[in-house]
Amino acid sequence: MSFPPGFLDDIRARVPLAGIVGRRVKLTRRGREHSGLCPFHNEKTPSFTLNEDKGFYHCFGCGAHGDVIGFVMQTEGLAFPEAVERLAGEAGLEVPRPTPEARQAAQRQASLLDALEAAADWFAQQLNSPSAAQARAYLEGRGVGKDAVSAFRLGFAPDRRGALRAALNARGIDDRRLAETGLIKIPDGGGDPRDYFFDRIVFPIADRRGRVIAFGGRALGDAKAKYLNSPETALFHKGHTLYNLATARQAARDTGELIVVEGYMDVIALAAGGFPAAVAPLGTAVTAEQIGELWRLADEPIICLDGDTAGRRAGMRVAERALPLLKPGRSLRFAILPKGEDPDSLVRGAGPAAMRRVLKSARPLVELVWTMETSAGRTDTPERQAGLIHGLDQRLREIGDPDVQKAYREAMNRRFFEIFGYGAWGRPAQTAAARGRGSGRMARRPLGFAGRAGRPGKRGFGRDGAAQARWPGPIDPAAHQSPDFLVQRQEQVLLAALVNHPELIVEYAEPLAELTFSSDALGGLFQAALEIGAREPDLDSEAMKCHLTEQGFAAILGEILHARVYVHGRFARPDGTPDEARTGILHILEGNRRQQAESETDMAGQALAAAMTEGAESEDALAVLEAKQRQFKESDERWFELDRPGEAEI
Repeated sequence: MSFPPGFLDDIRARVPLAGIVGRRVKLTRRGREHSGLCPFHNEKTPSFTLNEDKGFYHCFGCGAHGDVIGFVMQTEGLAFPEAVERLAGEAGLEVPRPTPEARQAAQRQASLLDALEAAADWFAQQLNSPSAAQARAYLEGRGVGKDAVSAFRLGFAPDRRGALRAALNARGIDDRRLAETGLIKIPDGGGDPRDYFFDRIVFPIADRRGRVIAFGGRALGDAKAKYLNSPETALFHKGHTLYNLATARQAARDTGELIVVEGYMDVIALAAGGFPAAVAPLGTAVTAEQIGELWRLADEPIICLDGDTAGRRAGMRVAERALPLLKPGRSLRFAILPKGEDPDSLVRGAGPAAMRRVLKSARPLVELVWTMETSAGRTDTPERQAGLIHGLDQRLREIGDPDVQKAYREAMNRRFFEIFGYGAWGRPAQTAAARGRGSGRMARRPLGFAGRAGRPGKRGFGRDGAAQARWPGPIDPAAHQSPDFLVQRQEQVLLAALVNHPELIVEYAEPLAELTFSSDALGGLFQAALEIGAREPDLDSEAMKCHLTEQGFAAILGEILHARVYVHGRFARPDGTPDEARTGILHILEGNRRQQAESETDMAGQALAAAMTEGAESEDALAVLEAKQRQFKESDERWFELDRPGEAEI
């Protein structure tokens, strides 16, 4: 008895291998794999392993190997058809019967796939024709080389109505098949059929097995739609399909990383830049079916979003779609691109290293959910805080899995407690951030970095606690102790931001070089980081940590890269985006400049008063004071601009 390949694929996708094996074997999870004692031979040391993503088990002791169907056959003594029927029942699938109609349907599907394959070959040939000069120029201008054209099987639909139809008719593919595949449109009122694609660069769209099932087209002229996909057919369902899925499957399994971007060109640019595990939805918001497909390849796919308002809204739509589907170990992360950039432009303009930094800064879904509720308005009154609690509660009720919902509720409760001093749903579980709280004090922001009076020229971290900055993140309301403690903590925040985002060292090298620190240990680490960053400007965070550790700073690194430091400035965390870190560092430097200018203005005023008291010439002293007052005013204005409330970031 034979079964359609697609049906067997559905069984393997829907029935968790670990769940079936776990009924007979006590499994221990190790990263992306599980291990245990082999059920097929006696052993005392586990040599049996299974990989859920790859869908197979293997014993290094006896050599047993197979998929979920094979495991049921071997452990339960069932024949192949019996094992398939057993698993189909668990998956809620109806077993297809080998009726004449089923065989005819399978043959029909094969003929449609053949027609689509022939069309892909024809489109590829047309890209080399004289009429495709503009298309080739466009691809070259976008940095798409011959290797990428070949790997993605790019083609061209010429601006000649009926050209594809005539070519495939000549190969024996009739109009009925062409219409069923969406390659031509037959007018309802009669008349000659028309090609669906013309005057467009063509992108073949494949299923998870790599078979061409549809096409996308990018217009070269003034078409109403810049991008156009094949219509829905028996083979192609836009909301279930992801561009580049077949290629990304293996890459995702090899790297554990899966990137979701907006369009075809983003996928192609990422592949050329060394990121082959990238897919894209087909011009619509990510659907529940596509999220399920993503989770078959990676536990936490990265949704890559534009850094503008539209990108943030798109991220929120994905989050809303994902919440009811969450399962233990399955979630999403969100990477925010710099404003004005997409993955294609970023990789081509700034290089793969810039894209890697964006991906490393990806935030978990829980942060996006928090932002969705807190960005709506102010929370400075009990009534508004109660509204926030209600919104969070309604949002978390959308999570279907009870264990995941419980974990999210606890995470939100801790965040609420950190900001407002009391829990949204009672006191949260004890954590480093929650221990030692006071009696419900409102959160305070950390004090600015002040210049030391009497020490112009070198800017230090002051102890007088002047103007406050707008810090992107919740602050521990009980953490503010003595002025000396604040100074040291603020220094640690800055150092953590520079270690986690070393690319910013060169950007702010000049003002950073003017700072001094309250301790030799912190000052030594700071100077070492500046020297390393200047010497190797493309260094990433992990490499920076390695260099500093080799220079003997391991212990102090552990102190500054700690949750108790990050609670004073979330922008300094390793999962903060470069833009957040840049904003936070700029607040630090501008606050320091402002207080330095204020200190120097006070000193100039004292000098003028002394000159007037002594009857000496005071014109020079007055000129100095006026100059210092102008500097302070300019610094104060810059500070005010930085400290304005801005639009919440994802």
